[in-house]
Amino acid sequence: MFKHNKLYLDPNLQQKNMDVLITGSTGMVGKSVLYECIEDDRINKIYLINRSANGIKNLKISELIIKDFLSIKNIKSKIKNCDACFHCMGITSFGNNKKHYYKVTYEMTKLITDLVYEINPNAVMTYVSGEGTSAKENSKISWANVKGKAENYILNKGLKDSYMIRLGLLIPENGIKAKTRLYNFFYTMMTPFYPLMKMIPSITTSSKLGKAMINCIYFPLKDKYLDNRKINKLSSAHLKN
Repeated sequence: MFKHNKLYLDPNLQQKNMDVLITGSTGMVGKSVLYECIEDDRINKIYLINRSANGIKNLKISELIIKDFLSIKNIKSKIKNCDACFHCMGITSFGNNKKHYYKVTYEMTKLITDLVYEINPNAVMTYVSGEGTSAKENSKISWANVKGKAENYILNKGLKDSYMIRLGLLIPENGIKAKTRLYNFFYTMMTPFYPLMKMIPSITTSSKLGKAMINCIYFPLKDKYLDNRKINKLSSAHLKN
């Protein structure tokens, strides 16, 4: 757990050869955890659920393309096991109407959570929501309430464990780019300042994010809401062999 700004880890869960499920791996956040899963020897199998192919080839990867997420249960038989789910799929509220945003952010999250629970109720689920999300669903900002509702559904589903990634500013690495032009323009302009930005505790990187999400499987935490500072600390945790 996190206490007094120090990270206390309980390395009781040291299971090897985990099978994981990742949604939204065509986006910047999803690729962050995907790249780390590929490199991590603790991860045996990677199931990807996407609306379009991400183009990354690896022996660990089994990609499932779903055009309509309402039919997601039809792929249950293709996922043999799921020890953990990294739910990274999402859209920005900017430029999307409230109905569509609610469908993608809450309804699809609900369907994916139900699928994971049916495959393995002892799975660990990590959901990338965002900084400013309202757990009480009482914010004046609409998107914060929708994400809060999605978080609460996951937390109350009954899975073995679940964590909400309250992601703030993320520095992309390893050639990862955002799917939104405006975001990519911002990152391009900020590139010269990356060395200094990486020294700020409230800013994290794509590699640290991916490592922290994987470590959520192995190091049970009492704190279910992880911001950038906690992500940075958790990313450096290591199992003792």
